Amino acid sequence: MPAQPIPKSQVSPGFLAYVITAKFADALPLYRQCHILKRSGIDYARNTLCQQVVKAGELVQPLINLIQEKALEYPILQMDETTVQVLNEPGKTAQSKSYMWVIRGGPPEQSSIVFHYDPGRGQAVPQRLLMDYEGYLQTDAWHAYDAVHSEAIVSVGCWAHARRKFKDAEKALPKSQKNKTGKTQQALSFIQKLYALEKQNKDKTPLIRYQNRQKESVPVLNKFKTWLAKQNVNPKSKLGEAMAYTLKYWSRLIVYCDDGRLEIDNNGVENKIRPFAVGKKNWLFSASQSGAKASANLYSLIETAKAHGLNEYDYLKWVFTKLPAATTVESIEMLLPWNIGRTELVNYVRA
Repeated sequence: MPAQPIPKSQVSPGFLAYVITAKFADALPLYRQCHILKRSGIDYARNTLCQQVVKAGELVQPLINLIQEKALEYPILQMDETTVQVLNEPGKTAQSKSYMWVIRGGPPEQSSIVFHYDPGRGQAVPQRLLMDYEGYLQTDAWHAYDAVHSEAIVSVGCWAHARRKFKDAEKALPKSQKNKTGKTQQALSFIQKLYALEKQNKDKTPLIRYQNRQKESVPVLNKFKTWLAKQNVNPKSKLGEAMAYTLKYWSRLIVYCDDGRLEIDNNGVENKIRPFAVGKKNWLFSASQSGAKASANLYSLIETAKAHGLNEYDYLKWVFTKLPAATTVESIEMLLPWNIGRTELVNYVRA
């Protein structure tokens, strides 16, 4: 009998892929899946399903290790984090917050997404995850990332976060001022120009993007900074806070103009967090640390597969069929999302 994804169980690669795709790609909690199975005459215990998902997360660990290595090889990296609730954590109450840290990196043809569960949100986490990394690191302004900024790791700011501050200031305006051209609208106009230039350069090569930014974006940035420095506003107002934030992180916000491979904001990695955020609204929490770690691995695999245009179910079924028999690094590498084409995958899985 061929090696199975979970030895001594009745779980087939196809069934396991279906369950994991439903939960981690379609945000369908396991207890709802059990109800669906029961309507089809299959009485499947939720605890059994939970244990099998955890084991699937452990099974794919070799693939996750390779994906993380690939992400850190390329000198362009984005990083963000979001909350997750884990009920049974040593030394913490069930209501405490834990975190999913997300890395987006790797060369464009080998785009890699890595989720990492950790009980904390402190400096030790990025220090550990980025221990051997050298290059650009684009994040929001969360202070934990300051611990890794150095000559080897260059901090890149996020204009989406700066824009959000000014949007909050716009929302705080009285109704009588919302449709008038004031300081808030002027600031947003500068940022809008920067994004319009990025839209024009979206499909250009990194070299052309760099040249165009130097020619077009840098003058807009210089005018914006000069304008900001001349403004006299209440520092405790929303507009004052937005201006202070922008000036404080100015040196990071302009770094994207130094390299055509960089992006103007951190939205690339934030978009990868959204499926997790949607799922969290449905399944609410992880029961254990092992469950949270398994979730991180499975989200990593699914989001990396999606980044390469692969069908999540087809890819997972293929992995769960092939991975149990993969005994060498080379055979495991062949299972990475960028090492199989969509047509080849469909032909194999649906044969």
